[in-house]
Amino acid sequence: MASEARTGALLRTVAASKPGGRLLELGTGTGVATAWLLDGMDVGAHLTSVDTDPDVQGVAREILADDSRLSLVTEDALSFLKRQPGASFDFVFADALAGKYEGLHEALRVVGPGGFYIVDDLLPQPNWPEGHASKVPRLVAELTASPGFSVVSLDWSSGLLVAVRSA
Repeated sequence: MASEARTGALLRTVAASKPGGRLLELGTGTGVATAWLLDGMDVGAHLTSVDTDPDVQGVAREILADDSRLSLVTEDALSFLKRQPGASFDFVFADALAGKYEGLHEALRVVGPGGFYIVDDLLPQPNWPEGHASKVPRLVAELTASPGFSVVSLDWSSGLLVAVRSA
């Protein structure tokens, strides 16, 4: 499901707070959130967006690939995360199972001091598979208890959680 417009507006705003920033999106999909992030980024910022599905990501590639601030990576997000140095991104938007419900520690590890980690779709979604609803409170509890992060959960848009690593 594509990012909701209010989520996109938040992503654009947070991206704007990271001039020259290194941004990471886990779950490109067709590029809706990718476009919001690019819209908020300055000319010196760079966005890496990772997705496992080349066909779906191909839509984003066709529309957004001319933007030199964007690198599209077709790969398993957990494999990608494991190769990244710690604190290598100023912003991580986890919009896929990987980096959110799977490999959370790896996703948090790459967030640098003062960096954001944002997840969406924490309110019930029509495309959730059977049994997924019970994973959400566990994720929120784990993120809230993550050392070195300040966290706010927002019962707004599709359900968001914003975490910032202490400097």
